[in-house]
Amino acid sequence: MIRDSRLSAILHALLHMAEQEGPITSEALARCMNTNAAVVRRTMSGLRQIGLVRSEKGHGGGWRLACDLQAVTLRDIYDALGAPQIFAIGNKTENPACLVEQAVNSALSKALQEAEALLVQRLGNVTLAALSADFHRRLSTRGSQSGDTTHAA
Repeated sequence: MIRDSRLSAILHALLHMAEQEGPITSEALARCMNTNAAVVRRTMSGLRQIGLVRSEKGHGGGWRLACDLQAVTLRDIYDALGAPQIFAIGNKTENPACLVEQAVNSALSKALQEAEALLVQRLGNVTLAALSADFHRRLSTRGSQSGDTTHAA
């Protein structure tokens, strides 16, 4: 099954950006997101359009957060990505003639709609600040004295 990991990847990048004093380049973010810089620029451009990030050109330029971590939820980021499809499960045929398949579609569609609504609601309850706080709790538990905010194992 193909997974859409854009939400996870962009949240990862945004938290790295929150830890930076200055701007962070597309190339550095691409390393965090395990992708290429063109994908980062395209994704960040969409986030810039809604005011979540801003870009700085020239030497020492890059991307910066332009939002309050307390005010932005995972739902905001999910919506900014175009509300990607959450489930790979779907109906075999959308408008079947078979009454059995109609019954199956009805049950599956209702369950999937309810599950998606619950997930999207819960995404709206988690802020970027909460993710940042969780990261800092994990970092302090590790006992890191170096201030390293990279992907240490």
